[in-house]
Amino acid sequence: MPHGKPAGVRCVHLDADNRCLIFGQPERPPVCSGLAASIDMFGSDQDAAAHGNRHAMLYLARLESLTTPQ
Repeated sequence: MPHGKPAGVRCVHLDADNRCLIFGQPERPPVCSGLAASIDMFGSDQDAAAHGNRHAMLYLARLESLTTPQ
Protein backbone atom coordinates (compact mmCIF):
# COMPACT_ATOMS: atom_id res chain seq x y z
CA MET A 1 0.00 0.00 0.00
CA PRO A 2 2.19 2.79 -1.32
CA HIS A 3 0.53 5.62 0.64
CA GLY A 4 0.04 3.67 3.85
CA LYS A 5 -2.96 1.74 5.11
CA PRO A 6 -5.94 3.76 6.26
CA ALA A 7 -7.39 2.81 9.63
CA GLY A 8 -10.12 0.21 9.35
CA VAL A 9 -8.96 -1.01 5.94
CA ARG A 10 -7.71 -4.57 5.71
CA CYS A 11 -4.07 -4.80 4.66
CA VAL A 12 -3.75 -6.07 1.10
CA HIS A 13 -0.76 -8.18 2.18
CA LEU A 14 -2.75 -10.51 4.45
CA ASP A 15 -3.87 -13.94 3.35
CA ALA A 16 -7.21 -15.52 4.29
CA ASP A 17 -5.72 -16.62 7.65
CA ASN A 18 -4.44 -13.09 8.41
CA ARG A 19 -0.83 -14.10 7.77
CA CYS A 20 1.46 -11.50 6.26
CA LEU A 21 2.38 -12.40 2.69
CA ILE A 22 5.46 -10.14 2.73
CA PHE A 23 6.82 -11.15 6.15
CA GLY A 24 10.60 -10.98 6.08
CA GLN A 25 10.63 -9.17 2.74
CA PRO A 26 12.35 -5.80 2.28
CA GLU A 27 9.10 -4.19 1.09
CA ARG A 28 7.42 -4.91 4.43
CA PRO A 29 6.65 -1.51 6.03
CA PRO A 30 8.76 -0.47 9.03
CA VAL A 31 5.62 -0.07 11.14
CA CYS A 32 4.89 -3.77 10.65
CA SER A 33 8.48 -4.91 11.14
CA GLY A 34 8.69 -2.92 14.38
CA LEU A 35 5.48 -4.31 15.83
CA ALA A 36 6.54 -6.79 18.51
CA ALA A 37 4.20 -9.33 20.03
CA SER A 38 3.33 -8.60 23.64
CA ILE A 39 0.87 -9.70 26.27
CA ASP A 40 -0.92 -6.37 25.71
CA MET A 41 -1.51 -7.34 22.10
CA PHE A 42 -2.34 -11.02 22.42
CA GLY A 43 -3.51 -11.36 26.01
CA SER A 44 -2.68 -14.36 28.14
CA ASP A 45 -2.57 -17.94 26.92
CA GLN A 46 -6.02 -18.36 28.47
CA ASP A 47 -7.32 -15.33 26.54
CA ALA A 48 -5.93 -16.71 23.29
CA ALA A 49 -7.45 -20.13 23.91
CA ALA A 50 -10.83 -18.63 24.67
CA HIS A 51 -10.98 -15.88 22.06
CA GLY A 52 -8.55 -16.76 19.29
CA ASN A 53 -7.15 -13.66 17.61
CA ARG A 54 -10.03 -11.38 18.66
CA HIS A 55 -7.93 -9.74 21.40
CA ALA A 56 -5.13 -8.95 18.93
CA MET A 57 -7.53 -7.56 16.33
CA LEU A 58 -9.14 -5.24 18.91
CA TYR A 59 -5.68 -4.13 20.06
CA LEU A 60 -4.61 -3.33 16.50
CA ALA A 61 -7.87 -1.46 15.83
CA ARG A 62 -7.22 0.64 18.95
CA LEU A 63 -3.67 1.42 17.78
CA GLU A 64 -5.04 2.50 14.42
CA SER A 65 -7.59 4.80 16.03
CA LEU A 66 -4.95 6.36 18.28
CA THR A 67 -2.56 7.04 15.42
CA THR A 68 -5.02 8.22 12.76
CA PRO A 69 -5.11 12.00 12.29
CA GLN A 70 -8.49 13.46 13.23
